[in-house]
Amino acid sequence: MERAALLARFGNQVLGFIASIMIIMMLMYGGYSLWDVYVTYSGAFMSSDLLKLKPGMEGDNAPTFAELRAINKDVKAWITVDDTHIDYPVLQGVDDMEYVNKDVYGEFSLSGAIFVSAYNQPDFSDSYNLLYGHHMDNGGMFGDVMEFIGESYFNRHRTGTLYLPDETYDIELYALIECDAYDKYIYNVQNANADMSGFQNYVRETATHYRDIGVTDEDKIICLSTCVDAATNGRAVVLGRLVSKGAN
Repeated sequence: MERAALLARFGNQVLGFIASIMIIMMLMYGGYSLWDVYVTYSGAFMSSDLLKLKPGMEGDNAPTFAELRAINKDVKAWITVDDTHIDYPVLQGVDDMEYVNKDVYGEFSLSGAIFVSAYNQPDFSDSYNLLYGHHMDNGGMFGDVMEFIGESYFNRHRTGTLYLPDETYDIELYALIECDAYDKYIYNVQNANADMSGFQNYVRETATHYRDIGVTDEDKIICLSTCVDAATNGRAVVLGRLVSKGAN
């Protein structure tokens, strides 16, 4: 009986030890998960140091694209959509995967960067210019593109700015489309640029929300695209007309 009691106590101690180890591991994993979420979401917003380099300021000490390109030569523009979290440099990679998980500093980042399609001209001289950005639940990157699905949000948010090294454009937002990742116009840059009349008809016919601002086939268009959900092919895109404010 004494031996059985000793074995039982030893067994209880072993089980207690194993349970303690499991609890510690669960706490460590939970802590890591929270840290990983924090790093991912905080990385989705611009650092204050980078925001200091945002173009558009005036004065002798105004930042230049040369300073941005000293950080990364792939910076092509800076986009701002008024009264949203969208306020980022725009990069362009050798293909449309390079900046999916790489930030403006060229480092690995789950939130990636905002980038213009590799099939577009780097100076935004195309009639149709496609930008990509991740859908972050905290509104980072192109997370706020999803908000445009709401009609009241779409109606309240109408403007933005695209800064280029030699020119600045006003952005006049006019359409929200819900589509899939294989859309024949939205994700085929060459097709859209070759048939802007067909493209604009398609936008008018398929848009969830459309604001008639007199867009013509001759206008220059910018498209902001994000995923509806990471597990699906659903996409939300906001389109805007680019109106030149003149050379910088």
